[in-house]
Amino acid sequence: MPAEGAITTPEAASRAQAPPTVTLHAVTQRFGDVVALEALSLDARPEEVVAVVGPSGCGKTTLLELVCGLAEPTAGTVEAAPAVLMAQRDLLLPWLSALDNAALPLRVQGRSRADARSAAAPLFAQLGLGGFEAARPYELSGGMKQRVAFLRTLLAGKPVLCLDEPFAALDAITRAEMQAWLAGALAREPRTVLLVTHDVEEALVLADRVVVLSRRPGRVVAELRPESPRPRAATDDEVVELRARAVAALEGAR
Repeated sequence: MPAEGAITTPEAASRAQAPPTVTLHAVTQRFGDVVALEALSLDARPEEVVAVVGPSGCGKTTLLELVCGLAEPTAGTVEAAPAVLMAQRDLLLPWLSALDNAALPLRVQGRSRADARSAAAPLFAQLGLGGFEAARPYELSGGMKQRVAFLRTLLAGKPVLCLDEPFAALDAITRAEMQAWLAGALAREPRTVLLVTHDVEEALVLADRVVVLSRRPGRVVAELRPESPRPRAATDDEVVELRARAVAALEGAR
């Protein structure tokens, strides 16, 4: 896969030497006559954030479903540590409190309500949700609902997080705030992350690597590696330059 930039930070160098936690090799996915992904290969290493960008309908969500074991590839291989998917919509249960929504994976694992709440409660303050434990979803802002959904994803306890357009439904100001918040949350709770987004700038701010897909069938047409550590400012010269390269790759793939 073509790449831009080099790995320069000690953290990135360490990740590069570790075995990947996610590997897709020559993956093709068909739905009847529709080819969603074609001969796609990529990997992600421990605690690495890999963003995937591409046109609508190019198979980005399908890729996440394959990594999470929700589908089997038509051809090729997928090897991944246990993964959990956070969908674009928060999917909170309206009859549960924020705390009980976040603790739901622990209940599914068989833990008591009291035990699950005790495990989830300390993270509310860390993730900027302190004081809203008892709130129902309708009482929360869009950004706060996404935080609860992310906390629920974390508490699933999987080493790989697949985030599917997590901020797409938010306004621009809230989206920028949530990008900064997510960067801090991943610094506190490192995981391997596959982040699907249509926003090239968001990808370059948050990710260690950005994989650019073509229109359907999705194929890797570029891979960008920012040199500075994440998170980055959208106005950084490097981000501005790499954004232009990513956009050019997207245009060329059309």
